[in-house]
Amino acid sequence: MTESRAHRREEAILLAAMGLLGDVGYDRMSIDGVAERAHASKATIYRRWPGKAELVAEAVRRYARSAIALPPEGASLREDLLAVLGSLRANLAEQDAALVLGLLLAMRHDAELARTVRQNVLDYKREVFAAVLARAAARGDIPETADCQLAAEISSAVLVNRLLVTDEPLDDAFLARFVDTVLLPTLQARPAQPNRPAGPLSQ
Repeated sequence: MTESRAHRREEAILLAAMGLLGDVGYDRMSIDGVAERAHASKATIYRRWPGKAELVAEAVRRYARSAIALPPEGASLREDLLAVLGSLRANLAEQDAALVLGLLLAMRHDAELARTVRQNVLDYKREVFAAVLARAAARGDIPETADCQLAAEISSAVLVNRLLVTDEPLDDAFLARFVDTVLLPTLQARPAQPNRPAGPLSQ
């Protein structure tokens, strides 16, 4: 099989997995169903992916990761954060709400799926935040101890909640308010200094 044909076959399988995941949910999804929809053999799928969790993780990684990239360095941390959030918003908006929520629910009941999705999707988002914050720390905008994992977690939770649950506005004005009132104060906070024991001069 030529490289281009193998690539097309892989894409067909991943797209079939995403389609089936959205149609029937993770629990009812099967390798048999993916093979039938992709017009591929189960052997072909198992040669590339050990099981359903790995196949779904790869499909979601390719589907969710492609639109999230480290933005060119802006003039400020605020500008960089707005760029990252805008990319995350666009990426989420393109996804099917039932598919995303179904995947999140399935992760609670399948430890292997949860592990692979976290490795391939969620950790990647943290890496993007970490790179942005590392640039800001190098400029002296934030302390080196700023928590990139917390920033990524807060941001993902807010975006998912607004886009997929409450359907509240997630426009540029909201993103700016979120950055100014939540992310920047959180990231720019300096760690509290421990209380020093009273010395002779303080007595």
